[in-house]
Amino acid sequence: MLDYYLPGYKAGGPIRTIANMIERLGDDFEFHIITSDRDLGDGHPYPSIAVGSWQQVGKAQVLYLPRSEIGLSVLHRLLRDTPYDLIYLNSFFSRLSIKTIILRWMRLLPKKPIILAPRGEFSPGALSIKSLKKHLYIAFAKALGLYGGVIWQASSEYEMKDIVSVFGSRAMSGTSSIQIASDLPPSPPWDSELGERPIKQAGSARIVFLSRIARNKNLDFAIKLLTEVNGKVEFDIYGPIEDQVYWGECQRLIKLLPDNIRVSYGGTITPDRALFTFSQYHLFLFPTRGENFGHVILEALNTGCPVLTSDQTPWSQLAARQAGWCLPLSEPVQFHTALNELVSMDQTAFSEMSWRARDYGRSFSEDPDLVRACRVLLLLALEM
Repeated sequence: MLDYYLPGYKAGGPIRTIANMIERLGDDFEFHIITSDRDLGDGHPYPSIAVGSWQQVGKAQVLYLPRSEIGLSVLHRLLRDTPYDLIYLNSFFSRLSIKTIILRWMRLLPKKPIILAPRGEFSPGALSIKSLKKHLYIAFAKALGLYGGVIWQASSEYEMKDIVSVFGSRAMSGTSSIQIASDLPPSPPWDSELGERPIKQAGSARIVFLSRIARNKNLDFAIKLLTEVNGKVEFDIYGPIEDQVYWGECQRLIKLLPDNIRVSYGGTITPDRALFTFSQYHLFLFPTRGENFGHVILEALNTGCPVLTSDQTPWSQLAARQAGWCLPLSEPVQFHTALNELVSMDQTAFSEMSWRARDYGRSFSEDPDLVRACRVLLLLALEM
């Protein structure tokens, strides 16, 4: 169960994570998805779907419902009348997930295993946004033991530590456990989706930010960093505006930038255009406050676009692989240094970094252990 699914895309990585899992494992497992009938922020249902009836989407059966109609009673009826062996919940704070957990706690659901993937929601950066509301619910859930016996999916050891930091010993007690299974990338190849990369001249660069425009993605930090760049920079922003107030703050910061920085907003990019878009830039600047995986980071790498991101993602090997930088948000000077290093590169130096970024992305995407770990996660849950 997840709040948004295909053909939606504005909710970002979680949609792609589930779609990739179903594409990779749909021949071995039968997937049924309950989700919203519209994309994030949309006022109308998808025009191409039938609301209220199961339909084939890729390798899954999907039921699209208006969010206002997915109450406890409707969800109870659906889970009672739909045969299943395992419930997979995407997101800890999702209303669908919370309602399902409450029905389970009330003993209104069959005693079947539940996998819950927090999707980076327990990172310090993510928890700092709407902090009081989130911590109150966590305290409430702990007091009632709502998540006892749940199997937690961590996309990395990095996220496993976040889960333990929030739920402590409860996350590993009794029938509860934490299993590491990375989010799955799409199947290769991707080369047909790429464009011709622009020439890199020393003293100038094309830099992109591609993500939801929301406080957790830290676009304002990225804009502030550009004030210290030596050279000419084209900085293009893409993504759905999830938080209008925050976008207003970013626009005010943009107006304060020096003349050597040119900024433009290109609207929302559909997933089928993401790889082509990244191939048009010399750097993906993404100082996120927290990602459990970061599909956009992998997409950038797969096109040979180096990445400058925060240390709040699993991509800690960027520097070691000479594919970019992974830096602490508490050290903006390090970000300034990395940006100026990138801008000063000539074509020869950039081509080397671009090749290494592409090699890093491709070697990760083609790793068979990723699919194997996800399959083991599902099989392990079915045995409980």
